[in-house]
Amino acid sequence: MQTTENNTYFKGRGAQLNPNNKFNLHGYVREYIEVLDEEMILNEKTEIINTYPKTIINKVDSEDIGLAYSLNPYQGCEHGCIYCYARNTHEYWGYSAGLDFERKIIVKQNAVELLEKHFSSKKWKPMPIMLSGNTDCYQPVERQLEITRRILQVCLKYKHPVAIITKNALILRDIDVLKDLARLNLVHVMVSITGTDEDVRQKLEPRTATYKNRFKVLEALSTNNIPCGVMVAPIIPGINNHEIPSVIELAAKAGATSAGFTIVRLNGSIGPIFKDWLLKNFPDRADKVWNQICDSHGGKVNDSRLGVRMRGEGKMAESIKQLFKISKERFMKEEKFEFNIGSFNYKAGEAQLSLF
Repeated sequence: MQTTENNTYFKGRGAQLNPNNKFNLHGYVREYIEVLDEEMILNEKTEIINTYPKTIINKVDSEDIGLAYSLNPYQGCEHGCIYCYARNTHEYWGYSAGLDFERKIIVKQNAVELLEKHFSSKKWKPMPIMLSGNTDCYQPVERQLEITRRILQVCLKYKHPVAIITKNALILRDIDVLKDLARLNLVHVMVSITGTDEDVRQKLEPRTATYKNRFKVLEALSTNNIPCGVMVAPIIPGINNHEIPSVIELAAKAGATSAGFTIVRLNGSIGPIFKDWLLKNFPDRADKVWNQICDSHGGKVNDSRLGVRMRGEGKMAESIKQLFKISKERFMKEEKFEFNIGSFNYKAGEAQLSLF
């Protein structure tokens, strides 16, 4: 924790606030620090909270999302990306969308067993499942728990298609399973890369892999014939929009054969958390960045309109779209990928049971 004359800055964390959860009737918050005799004691360590849900596959009813199902082994994310839309979901668990989101990681301990049970059902019609639709399945806690690795092994066992999006180089630990999935056209990986400036990354996404290592991830995946692409998301006007060409060029050189983007939107509690971060890290351009985000979403920073919310509208949004399009046409040779759905075998678990 770093203390300055005017405020406290939590190094290694994205959010610098822990606002009250709107669903809670009571809670402790640091809103009037000038009347405190001493600093409130805040636990800065990451806390792991085990849960045992009844279901694990989520149906995604949105025309903005390319895949119909997602699976999240973890809720909350230690990566600390300040813009993360998943912050709001932490409030449903009774926690704050701010520092709690980064420090209280909810682990679905029975995720693998639930997935195998789901795949064994005759009623399940195979469709690609996204790891993860909410928080990163390769965040730091995965190194010890290996839930994502075991999920991939179940997908391989049942020959079920799976899509992955991550910004952590830990995915390379599972290159052996990914190679086996790729041989059957059962996996596609998107690596999220928001820029090339490390100084910005350390403020924007403090506990993620470096940009350099993410490009290395793309190179390793491509070398091993694992289909991969780059997700330049989110684009934040005035922060990283100028880096679109360099990200796509470097990603293409590393072997990415597809690219996507979204424009930042600050729904719910994310707005004030992001604004506080912006004022503390980029005070010289905070107003400009904020106004350009508003200009991209009809005058507001939040946007829930289907078909519009991801790409935005207005002059700034249009300039971002054009820059992305031109960069992709110039640097990347796209290759169409189709998941193999026909090889799925819901009886895969029976062979193992027969041994006993």
